[in-house]
Amino acid sequence: YKDVCKTLDPKEEYDLFISQTPIVNAGAYGMDKPIIILNSGTLWLLNDDEISFILGHELGHIMSDHVLYRTMTVLLIQLAEMGFPVVGLAARAVLVALLEWYRKSELSSDRAGLLTVQDPEIAMNAMLKMAGGIPNGGKWDSEYSLDEFIAQAEEYKTGGDVADQVYKVLNLMATTHPFYVLRVSEIRDWIEGGDYDRIIRGEYARRGEPDPAYQEDLKEAASAYADGAKDFLDTMTDAAKRAGSDFMSGFRR
Repeated sequence: YKDVCKTLDPKEEYDLFISQTPIVNAGAYGMDKPIIILNSGTLWLLNDDEISFILGHELGHIMSDHVLYRTMTVLLIQLAEMGFPVVGLAARAVLVALLEWYRKSELSSDRAGLLTVQDPEIAMNAMLKMAGGIPNGGKWDSEYSLDEFIAQAEEYKTGGDVADQVYKVLNLMATTHPFYVLRVSEIRDWIEGGDYDRIIRGEYARRGEPDPAYQEDLKEAASAYADGAKDFLDTMTDAAKRAGSDFMSGFRR
């Protein structure tokens, strides 16, 4: 963890705790003073380099100021699961939006994890193991293939018809994390787009330097969300039209 902090250079070293649970996960939580929690199941599953990726991912959440909204989302989910009256229709609409943001924050922090280990294979192997539950040093280590996992990721991202695309979106709407196959595709797109190499070369803003691109980043993010929402609505409309056409065709037969 100290090596991870040395690489990402946070303003301070945040407390790290281990939670005794077989569920493979980690998290960053808190308000004024965030903490990182690493589940013992994750230590069982991953090797040291892959653990560094996970710790860098969680530290990325803190350094990106994700933690407050992520904590709010977790609390709302817990209240909703308990059937608490405060989680009415308005709050549920907020929760849907927070979950979409939450999933996007995972993609951002995957980048922080990659910048920590500076080896794409380590990052993607960690995702493969967390997707499939392959133990560190276990007898199945020789039976999985990162190349096949990447191929599966690309197939999931681009394959299927209109209805399949709708189902993919609906499957994600109630989740906090994108599927690992999607996360692998996104991290590969980021690498191939050149941003990863640019940062590794040292081309990034330093702490205390002005960030003139901040407003542009906000505009770009807003535009991306708007385009994504429009694409989803168009896909839903096309699927509904096709379903209606198939129904009428079957009815005539």
